[in-house]
Amino acid sequence: MNILGDIIKSTSWLEWFGVGFSVTQVLLSRANNPKNYFFGIAGILLTIFVMYQSKLYAEMLLNVYYLVMSIYGVWFWMLKKNEVYTPITFSTKKDLAVTLGIVGVAFLLLFSVLKNFTSSDVPVWDAWVSATAWAGMWLMAKRKVENWILLNISNIFAIPLLWHKELYLYSLLTAFLFIVAVFGYFNWRRIIKEEQEKKLYVAK
Repeated sequence: MNILGDIIKSTSWLEWFGVGFSVTQVLLSRANNPKNYFFGIAGILLTIFVMYQSKLYAEMLLNVYYLVMSIYGVWFWMLKKNEVYTPITFSTKKDLAVTLGIVGVAFLLLFSVLKNFTSSDVPVWDAWVSATAWAGMWLMAKRKVENWILLNISNIFAIPLLWHKELYLYSLLTAFLFIVAVFGYFNWRRIIKEEQEKKLYVAK
């Protein structure tokens, strides 16, 4: 009970609101509600400030990217609703090679910057979490099933990192996103299978 009380006391109002907005965004997104982006933007803005305070600079930069993409999402979802989406597919060998390249280059670049130009006390950890997330987002933009795997590699390291930084709610939020990504992976595989079966049926 004392541990739980200490966690609650050590959690800032910024973290409470940041996580609250982020959870709301996920739930609205699952319901295909375009208002999810407004809650997402609010949550991201608070998260950027929290990550800066905790010296998680790579995570902060990652959230700046999320902010840009969320603003774009508002425009795309609300003004271009009738656009045709790219179909979900599995990654090719070329896609996987590019993915490994993104992870490698992003990690080395972020680690170098964090180590030499910031006061980060976890440069390796912070750089790895962000590098794998960048690669996962690239795969997601291309609608590749494996994006969920990369995002969960990032999540599995982010959970203890955020806990170490005493960002307990963000750690729990990331654990929740880990579970969402697991379901996302299997759901996308199911969609591909259904599309293939539909094509075979039409061909007959």
